[in-house]
Amino acid sequence: MSELNGSDGWVRRFHPAPHAAARLICFPHAGGASTYFFPVSRTLSPGIEVLAIQYPGRQDRRTEPLIGDLHVLADVLAPLVRPWCDGPPVYLYGHSMGATLAFEVGLRLTQAGADPRGLVVSGRRAPSTFRDERVHLLSDDDFIAGLDKLSGTDPRLFADPQMVEMILPALRNDYRAAETYRYRPGPRLDCPLVALIGDEDAQVTVEEARVWAEHTTGRFDLGVYRGGHFFINDHAADVMRVIREVVAGRTPALPGQASALRG
Repeated sequence: MSELNGSDGWVRRFHPAPHAAARLICFPHAGGASTYFFPVSRTLSPGIEVLAIQYPGRQDRRTEPLIGDLHVLADVLAPLVRPWCDGPPVYLYGHSMGATLAFEVGLRLTQAGADPRGLVVSGRRAPSTFRDERVHLLSDDDFIAGLDKLSGTDPRLFADPQMVEMILPALRNDYRAAETYRYRPGPRLDCPLVALIGDEDAQVTVEEARVWAEHTTGRFDLGVYRGGHFFINDHAADVMRVIREVVAGRTPALPGQASALRG
């Protein structure tokens, strides 16, 4: 299936592993790109083949039209991802906005008869929880100041006016997509779901993360790590361990663990 890599611009396959036991499809955070998951691919390959999604409007897709609606984005992505589900078992992972998108794509794959075997999400509250957030409407200066506090973007980028002009449209678009997203009640996933959050992340509380349990008929586990919104950067090795355990069908050992059996 290597011919699919890059043919549509959406799916990136950094380390092809034709004999992998499983595939992990990764969905970037707001403003993020597929390259964020290059280290993940390098670490998990060849046992787990990693596919990273590249949204339009960034890097080599910078001139392509942005998509500011997560439901529309999921509608576009699901059929593109579907062919990759015909090989080894597929698992989904997403951080922040990518977590919501991974969930929505997972629902569509399930409806298409290609159920994901597991979903791991980080840095995001459950889809059915709601906050009235309007960060995407802030002035450029206030918007950038808010991003800087999340520590997810190299602050040197914000000191370069040309770089800011280049990355700001995609960032603002993604924040609009995440903040205007509204969950549409319907079927749940039917697979294990693991949610990981940072204990200093203002974007999600433990209570909001626990609601993820309501979105699957499978087992739910919650891990609470030390750190902010991008705690995954400081706990990368542990996040990789969690993914491996989910793929292996084991219940991951998690800090501050909260578990619930469903179904």
